[in-house]
Amino acid sequence: MTVPAPIVAPSILAADFARLADEVHAVESTADWLHVDVMDNHFVPNLTIGLPVVQSLLAVTTLPFDVHLMIEDPRRWAPSYADAGAYNVTFHAEACDNPVSLAKDLRSAGAKAGLAIDRDTPIEPYLDLLPSFDTLLIMTIKAGFGGQRFIPELLDKVRTARQHADAGHLELRIEVDGGIAADTIEQAAVAGADAFVAGTAVYAAADPAAAVTQLRRLAERAVPPT
Repeated sequence: MTVPAPIVAPSILAADFARLADEVHAVESTADWLHVDVMDNHFVPNLTIGLPVVQSLLAVTTLPFDVHLMIEDPRRWAPSYADAGAYNVTFHAEACDNPVSLAKDLRSAGAKAGLAIDRDTPIEPYLDLLPSFDTLLIMTIKAGFGGQRFIPELLDKVRTARQHADAGHLELRIEVDGGIAADTIEQAAVAGADAFVAGTAVYAAADPAAAVTQLRRLAERAVPPT
C-alpha cells in the first residue's frame, strides 16, 4: 500500500460560527486544509453556510479550502466555489448524474475535483471514475450532521478504494469524514486513508492547533509516509 504524507483538515462545522475568522486562525499554523461543509437542507437535513461565507473566509487565511458540498444539483454551484479560490471542491456521487463532466469543469476552473460517497452508497460503481478525480471522500458517518459516532465498518470502502488506486497507480487522496478523532484516526490510516476531516476532535480541544498536530502524528505512526 502506497500512502502519501497525511493531511489533517479541521472542519469548521464544529467551530464557533460567531467567531469563524478567529477559529480559522486558531488552526492556521498546523492544519493542512480547512474543511468547509456546505449543506442545503435538501440533500441533507441541515443548513450551514454557503458561497458568501466561503468567499469572506478565503480573504482572511492562506489555508487551502477543502469544500464539501452536501447539496442537490452540485453542477449549478460547485464551479463557483472553484472560481472563488477553493483548493478542492468535493460533491456527492448521489447528487450528480455526470460526475466526470463536473470534475472536468472544476479542474478547468483551477480546483481539485473530489467525489464523495455517503454511508449507504456502495463504492464499487464509482471505482472506474476515480482517474477523473483528485480526492475521494468516504463518509464514515451519515452525511448531514457533525458529532456522530465513527462507523468502523465503512473502512471497508477505504480498503477497496486504496487497493484500486494502488493497482491503477492513481494520484488520489482518500479522505475520511465523520467521527475522526484520536481513537479512530489510526484505524482509518491503516485502512488506506491519507486525508482526515476532524471537527469536534479539533474545535472542542483546549488547543485546536495542538489537536491537529496530535492527529497527524497518530496517522503517521499508524502508517509511516513512504
